[in-house]
Amino acid sequence: MKKNQWLVVMTIVAVALIAIVFVLLNQDESATVDRGDHVSIEGQPTLGDPGAKVSIVEFGDYKCPSCKQWGDTIYPQLKADYLDKEDVSFSYINVLFHGQESILASLASESVYEQDPESFWKFHKALYDAQPDSQQHDNAWVTVEKLKEIASETTSVDLAKLEQDLGEESTVLEKVSKDDGLVKENGVQFTPSIMINGVMLEDPFDYEQIQQLIEQDL
Repeated sequence: MKKNQWLVVMTIVAVALIAIVFVLLNQDESATVDRGDHVSIEGQPTLGDPGAKVSIVEFGDYKCPSCKQWGDTIYPQLKADYLDKEDVSFSYINVLFHGQESILASLASESVYEQDPESFWKFHKALYDAQPDSQQHDNAWVTVEKLKEIASETTSVDLAKLEQDLGEESTVLEKVSKDDGLVKENGVQFTPSIMINGVMLEDPFDYEQIQQLIEQDL
């Protein structure tokens, strides 16, 4: 090989190595995220193995229209891509931003989870499905009778016990208070808020970021 050809080859190799290093450095930089402590999911409704490599948590409010939208649009993609497989779990934590109706719905969900955990997610979805459209959002719709009606259609809970848990003699009030504490502890400011292994998403509707965070930890 002539000297000039050798120099050309060496130049090409050097450029290729520099390009590879540049790409690797950029990948490392893009993969770096600020990870806090992941919220405890002990005692929370959870799909999948609570000890999975990737733990996804939704902080949601049954009175929140955006939570309903997230459940109708993002959650089905998440379930199809990840939740029907191993190594990824999904948990739900109640948020009480919309006052008394939020509290009532949270008490109902905790009562259902305590009495009939296998039916929790069916009740959970039906409760969001019962949310009125945005024009009637401010109207009171979370009532004891409505919650009993939804529970009777989706679960096998004792309705008398459910009604008791919606009142002053509730046995699940402590669980709702625990959720409220987790909301404050983790600085949740809007619903839905989505946390993945300690990372709180800025935009819960950014499915590409959700996938990126999941794939990094898988």
